[in-house]
Amino acid sequence: MAPAALEAQSQQKEETVAHNSVLSSTSVNDTTHRSKVSVIGSGNWGSVASKLIASNTFRLNSFHDEVRMWVYEETLQSGEKLTDAINRTNENVKYLPGIKLGNNVVADPDLENTVRDANMLVFVTPHQFMEGICKRLVGKIRADAEAISLVKGMEVKMEGPCMISSLISQILGINCSVLMGANIANEIAVEKFSEATVGYRQNRDVAERWVQLFYTPYFIVTAVQDVEGVELCGTLKNVVALAAGFVDGLEMGNNTKAAIMRLGLREMKAFSKLLFPSVKDSTFFESCGVADLITTCLGGRNRKVAEAYAKNGGRRSFDELEAEMLQGQKLQGVSTAREVYEVLSHRGWLELFPLFATVHEISSGLLPPSAIVEYSEKQVRSF
Repeated sequence: MAPAALEAQSQQKEETVAHNSVLSSTSVNDTTHRSKVSVIGSGNWGSVASKLIASNTFRLNSFHDEVRMWVYEETLQSGEKLTDAINRTNENVKYLPGIKLGNNVVADPDLENTVRDANMLVFVTPHQFMEGICKRLVGKIRADAEAISLVKGMEVKMEGPCMISSLISQILGINCSVLMGANIANEIAVEKFSEATVGYRQNRDVAERWVQLFYTPYFIVTAVQDVEGVELCGTLKNVVALAAGFVDGLEMGNNTKAAIMRLGLREMKAFSKLLFPSVKDSTFFESCGVADLITTCLGGRNRKVAEAYAKNGGRRSFDELEAEMLQGQKLQGVSTAREVYEVLSHRGWLELFPLFATVHEISSGLLPPSAIVEYSEKQVRSF
């Protein structure tokens, strides 16, 4: 966006009273300490997040208008660069066509330039790319920057599982909150009502600033002091969604699907509390918990592709179906199921989590899709 246009937008900005759960009016009107926001990621959800954020940075005086969105550069079939197309049309024509992002969103293929001078970093890329992205940013960000992760997934290392928020903090040396919830991106893009949960560690003021950045009348955000609980809910629900998709593909009916969702929620809670005893039971009743599980098992991409996998009897790989059905978007459930399986195997927990174990064994071709309803015959410990 041209500097002149941004200046014109700034002159038109209205003074707004923030939602009562966010920063005080004193800090909102403090134009000498405006926060600058950068979004690292520009897929379907990254583009929607940029739209939400841009509507608030333009409206609230506590933020710089401009939101830079890092784009992994691609060349469209027309020959035009994706970044150029986004900046020309104000739409992500590949991953979110038909939705205006806001004139203050600027697509940038240069990662370092995207984060320059930003003190609020929003990470929203497939989790398998996060370690490489963070390593590229070492020494390139402000020392006082705060991060928030919208990324579902975990890294499994020799020393054990590492959540993406922890990965960001460890590599970049900054605090990282998380945002998860019942958030199918295409529905939020057209401003259908939705909720989300911010998980934070210690600083409530930081959490409130993230709430302020994302909150709109159609996107309600609340904060809870439970980073690991919120993040694991957002991560593990994709594994359960695969199971729900297998059930749909085999036409087993709603009763079976409901049973799978209930058992999945039980394993989500048990796994989370074994890894992190500090995880709160109440977190599973936030938007990031049961609500996200329900919507993902009813309408998410993991469920959709798993249904196709089951209909084909497992004869077509997830990689093949992903390429055919998702137009460049990435599944998270299959890789997360593998990572969870590695943790379970390493710690001797496989028999405690038969649903999680079976989902991986089906998605990797070791078992047929019909095994999803056979796992319950195994001995299971009650939690």
